[in-house]
Amino acid sequence: LAVALPLAAALPAAAQTTDLAGVKYEPAASVGGGKLVLNGAGIRYKAIFKVYTAGLYLAAKAATPEAVLAAPGPKRMHIVMLRDIDANELGKLFTRGMEDNAPREEFSKSIAGTLRLSDLFSAKKKLLAGENFSVDFVPGQGTNVLINGKPQFEQPIKEPEFFSALMKIWLGKNPADAMLKEALLGKAPTARDPFQN
Repeated sequence: LAVALPLAAALPAAAQTTDLAGVKYEPAASVGGGKLVLNGAGIRYKAIFKVYTAGLYLAAKAATPEAVLAAPGPKRMHIVMLRDIDANELGKLFTRGMEDNAPREEFSKSIAGTLRLSDLFSAKKKLLAGENFSVDFVPGQGTNVLINGKPQFEQPIKEPEFFSALMKIWLGKNPADAMLKEALLGKAPTARDPFQN
């Protein structure tokens, strides 16, 4: 019994929400009829400034970028802004991140989807602190983008290469933020503790 108590005490923690700079990430989400678990979540920094939080949801936990991309079932990347940002500029940064990380062939198959994403951010003009967007992938259907919970495309972006290239912005060899990459893969942050508040 004495051995069982610490295990029992640890069980509720596994299902708790994750709080990042006041943004709460639930331990589970539903995408395309599938139940997903929070793989990891972290904060995107620019120098010492917090820009946004990001959480990655998968059908089952994955500890490497390769495992994330190969994982079956639906996937979601959920982002919540921590400061106002020019949406058009964010769209350009995403495109550059995809180019920097995706193999040429994969990126070429993603161009149509990338243009649709750029048009979406151009029309949005600005993402305000507290606003959120999700990138949802459902096998056999494609990728949709939701802003503040509302789907933005009538027809999902069908090419699976688009979602893969998009994920490599955060999980590729040249990620937007190396510490965020580790956090999304479920690893505890260490190097940036002095800037946490």
